[in-house]
Amino acid sequence: MNKTDNPMQGFRELSLSTFFDQYRCNEVYRKYVELLGIRVSDIQEISDIPFLPIKYFKTHKILCSEQKAQIIFKSSGTSGQEQSQHFVSDLDVYRESYIKGFEYFYGNSVNYRFLALLPDYLEREGSSLVFMMDDLIRRSQYADSDFYLRNLDALLDVLIRNEKDKIPTILFGVSYALLDLAEVITKPIRELIIMETGGMKGKRPEIPKPAFHQILKKAFGVKEIHSEYGMTELLSQAYSQGDGKFRTPPWMKVIIRDLYDPFRPMPAGRTGGINVIDLANKNSVSFIETQDLGRINSDGTFEVLGRINQSDIRGCNLLLQ
Repeated sequence: MNKTDNPMQGFRELSLSTFFDQYRCNEVYRKYVELLGIRVSDIQEISDIPFLPIKYFKTHKILCSEQKAQIIFKSSGTSGQEQSQHFVSDLDVYRESYIKGFEYFYGNSVNYRFLALLPDYLEREGSSLVFMMDDLIRRSQYADSDFYLRNLDALLDVLIRNEKDKIPTILFGVSYALLDLAEVITKPIRELIIMETGGMKGKRPEIPKPAFHQILKKAFGVKEIHSEYGMTELLSQAYSQGDGKFRTPPWMKVIIRDLYDPFRPMPAGRTGGINVIDLANKNSVSFIETQDLGRINSDGTFEVLGRINQSDIRGCNLLLQ
């Protein structure tokens, strides 16, 4: 991570050197590149780098061969589905990524009270989001920073005191739990950043993001709903500070691909699949083809528009055995 935040070295050069390192040390990624028939000598630009489909985190150990995992982060998944597993060899890299990423957009994390309303994440092992939140809570100077499983009354008491004391506060919450909280609020709580982490988790019907955010804004009396874009397979996060428009830290980049030709990048304004470069993933794979649908705006922000319907896609589907 230290070298990724030095702009003089350049994102292009770092991406290319990371690709060559991971091609050498990561057997799964190397085999995928070879199955595509890509010659490593032809990789000259970021646009030449192949992105590994995210599904391989469910079926393979994505880790450089000389590394050992300190921890395995696991996705939530749904009943009957395989979980993604991210083998992380250096937790210090993850810590540095989420701390610097947060501070890039919001300033020193010590100065915030962090409240976490993440019941589903807390009730399973291996959540990278819970790991991050636990660390941010510990770093906070405010004693009431904590996880609030389903105790909405206690959480409301803290929020009301925050409103009175003017303490900078961020409430990280999964979508359905934020709706539960919104339904019991009796007066606006404006001294608050609401950080929606996505997902109804089958607890409530899905609601379009603009409508969902409008419900929260009305209930809490805030002007904007913030969002975090992260996943088990990434060690970095993008943040939206309103209107669903996300920005990445300097060591992370989003590229939109053509749904029918995954090796063709789409221009700004066009909808396609989201590819992510995360240089913090230095010992796994930094180039990931997600199953999220999105677009990049003319100002460089990106939007997440939903999940890709696989039945609508035709094209290459190489499977590693």
